[in-house]
Amino acid sequence: MLRVNRTAVLALLIVSSSVFLLFQLHYYRKYVSKVSHTRVNAFLLCSSLQQVVKKFLALVQHFKLPLFLTDTAVLALLSQDALRQRDRLVREPHCSFLCTGRAVTSFALQANQWKYDPGFLLAAEQKGFEVMELRGVDPRLASLDTLSGEDIPLHFLFRLHSHVIQVVFLYERSGNYLWHGALRLKGDADRSFAAFKVLDYGRYAGAYDRPQLILTVLDGLDVRVPRNISRFLAQQKHARFLECRYRDARNFLQLYPDDSSAAAVDFRRKAKALLHLTAQTLARLDVPFWLSSGTCLGWFRQCSIISYSRDVDIGIFITDYRPDIIAAFTDAGLTLKHKFGKVEDSLELSFLIEDVKLDVFFFYDNGDIMWNGGTQAKSGRKFKYIFPRFSLCWAELLELKVRVPCETLDYVTANYGTSWNIPLRVWDWKSSPSNVQENGVWPVAEWAELIQVY
Repeated sequence: MLRVNRTAVLALLIVSSSVFLLFQLHYYRKYVSKVSHTRVNAFLLCSSLQQVVKKFLALVQHFKLPLFLTDTAVLALLSQDALRQRDRLVREPHCSFLCTGRAVTSFALQANQWKYDPGFLLAAEQKGFEVMELRGVDPRLASLDTLSGEDIPLHFLFRLHSHVIQVVFLYERSGNYLWHGALRLKGDADRSFAAFKVLDYGRYAGAYDRPQLILTVLDGLDVRVPRNISRFLAQQKHARFLECRYRDARNFLQLYPDDSSAAAVDFRRKAKALLHLTAQTLARLDVPFWLSSGTCLGWFRQCSIISYSRDVDIGIFITDYRPDIIAAFTDAGLTLKHKFGKVEDSLELSFLIEDVKLDVFFFYDNGDIMWNGGTQAKSGRKFKYIFPRFSLCWAELLELKVRVPCETLDYVTANYGTSWNIPLRVWDWKSSPSNVQENGVWPVAEWAELIQVY
């Protein structure tokens, strides 16, 4: 037998071990060190962001700004359980909430609680922040008599170390809600100052209920946040606000002066009370509604109620129907006048209070279109009113925050045609609307159930 050369075997083992060791070193340098470098960079970035926010909040505290966190990415990370148990939150040096990977952090300022102080912006610049102040016209001062309000601050942007902090001004409106303006850059503005397309706030004006705030600790920093975060985030998704078109309304009323008779004034007073009562009643049921038909036309065309319409019209998606809607309205003091149709088809309710009628039209989604139904009581004839698809926005009418179709012009044009800006005092609901269609006849055997007149 051949004798094994121990020296050769040892040399072979040493060479193999050396090659394996070199491979490990190469892998570590190429991959592990790369991951470590990434982690170090991420840590440094988060640390830098935390310091930026910390420096900003110190300024906020010094100038007593009524600020609260509105950043959707940060709020989405917060659980109600964690907020309810603040004592369990530990002041940790790492960035668990504020470091969302975005280059912007958003806050809101309750403008009615802070007197504008230009010293705040000057102090921010002295701390190293670059500052952009965006202003706009105060819509609360606009009316049919005066179309120009004073300029007010709408948004502050602070930039430091490539991170931007957005401050949105929330103003109280007469409908007991908070409003912020759209963010619009003027011609000489620096469009590279921030990633404007990814800002949570400013693409449109927005409307919110006044949130209740609590103080909590995020990444070692004291921050105010909405107590009901899920509700606030839900509102933020559907906060778009449409301002009344005061200039067009004034032009309309110069051509067609509003009725100032005692009867018209009395109707507008009653319609306002009915609209407020409707909003309160449906809010208790958590049923969203919007201005429809003539009431929507009045808001869009003349920023008011059409005095000769003699009723209030609202729309509700049939998916939001609740069986206790009728009971809720009757408990609120309204009398049911008629109930037509059924949940599956052409449901319509009508109530009366103080000689003013409330018509509730239920809308059905049919792919590319939406529609509501109508019924003629004496014949059982059915009608369908076709609308292009629409979404809902907030607006204000008669000192009340209400929803309207965002695509208001398309909605109004569908119902009233291209001559919607010309008043028509004679109106036949079966033939006058541009979007009405015959939709068959209710079976006589079902009239007792589907055509109820009180």
